[in-house]
Amino acid sequence: MGKVILKAFLKALRNKYLLAFLIFSFWMIFFDDHNILFLRQNLNKLKRYRIESNYYKEKILADSERLKELQTSSKNLEKFAREQFLMKKKNEDIFVIIEKK
Repeated sequence: MGKVILKAFLKALRNKYLLAFLIFSFWMIFFDDHNILFLRQNLNKLKRYRIESNYYKEKILADSERLKELQTSSKNLEKFAREQFLMKKKNEDIFVIIEKK
């Protein structure tokens, strides 16, 4: 059984077009500058960059809405300054309460 398969394989290798195709395929898969591994890595990077792009687009929209709120109302601006930068008026004391998760 093994000899029959070996003979068929050797007979197929005598065909110069098949041999050229096999050599070309082997070269393109493993040794070319843009081989299959390189292509797969680039596709994974592209997928990751698209996910990051969507995240940043959503973040930009949320931040632009927040900026619009801060620019339209002085109460919102004061609230933001107190919460984010712990700003206070001259006669006030600040107590920061941190909740444990």
